Amino acid sequence: MKNEELKRICPQVRRDILRMTHAVQSGHPGGSLGCTEYFVAMYYEILRCNPSAFKMDGINEDLFFLSNGHISPVWYSVLAHRGFFPVKELATFRKINSRLQGHPATAEALPGVRVASGSLGQGLSVAAGAALAKKLNNDPCLVYSLHGDGELQEGQIWEAAMFAAAKKIDNLISTIDVNNAQIDGRTTDVLNLGDLKAKWQAFGWNVMEMNGNVIEEVISTIKNAQQLTGKGKPVMILMKTLMGKGVDFMEDNYKWHGSAPDNAQLQKALSQLEETLGDY
Repeated sequence: MKNEELKRICPQVRRDILRMTHAVQSGHPGGSLGCTEYFVAMYYEILRCNPSAFKMDGINEDLFFLSNGHISPVWYSVLAHRGFFPVKELATFRKINSRLQGHPATAEALPGVRVASGSLGQGLSVAAGAALAKKLNNDPCLVYSLHGDGELQEGQIWEAAMFAAAKKIDNLISTIDVNNAQIDGRTTDVLNLGDLKAKWQAFGWNVMEMNGNVIEEVISTIKNAQQLTGKGKPVMILMKTLMGKGVDFMEDNYKWHGSAPDNAQLQKALSQLEETLGDY
C-alpha cells in the first residue's frame, strides 16, 4: 500500500482505541494512540503473515510479540482491520467471555495472538526463544517484539538482552516505545533509564532510532533493520512516540496511560479524528 493509504488507516485505528476504552471505562488509550503508526506499518507493510490462515506455530512466517500487553486496543484494532478477525468484534473489548481481553491472552484463541502478555518484562525472553527456534529449524523468517520504556525497569528484560546477544540471535528485531511516560509519571522521574542507546550497544545489540509517529520513517527504519539481520547481532530500535498522539488534550500526558475518556472527552477526541474506514 502507498504511504497515503496507510496514513488514512491511522485515524480510524485511533477512533477504535478511544471508543473501545470509553465503552467499558477501562483500558490503556495513551500508549495505544502513540503506537498507531507502528502497528499499521508492521501489519500492512512489514510482517510476512497470513491473516486468513493464522497458525500458532508461525512456521515460515514472521512472528510478532507484544510485550507491553496493556496497549492491546491498538493491536486489536489493527488485527481486525487487517482481517485476522471481524472488525465488529472490537465492540466486545474487555467484556465478559470476550476474546479481546484487556491484556492479550491465548485461552480465547484470538487469531494474531501467540502468547499472553501484560506481565511486563517477559516479552523479550519469549521473542528471543522463538527467534532461536527459527534459527535451529532453518526457518528464514524474522521475529519482532515491542516493549514500553517503563518496562525496561524490569530485570528480566536485561537477562534476555544478554542471552540474545550471547547466542547471536540475529533474526530478532525488537522495538522500544520511548514515550517517557508510565502509569506513575515520567520514566525520567520514576526510574531514569539513562542513555538507552549506549546501554543496548553495550549489551551487544545493533541499535537504531526512529520517530514512531511518522509512518514513512517507521517503514524505512524497520526495512533497514532487516538488512542488519543475519550478521551476528539482534537489532533494537528506539522508537520515539508521543503518548496520546492525535488527541490534543491527551498528547504527552502520562495520566492517559490507563484512563478511559468520559462521554464529553470521547466526543472531543473523535472530533479531531476522521472516520476513514467506518466505525464498528
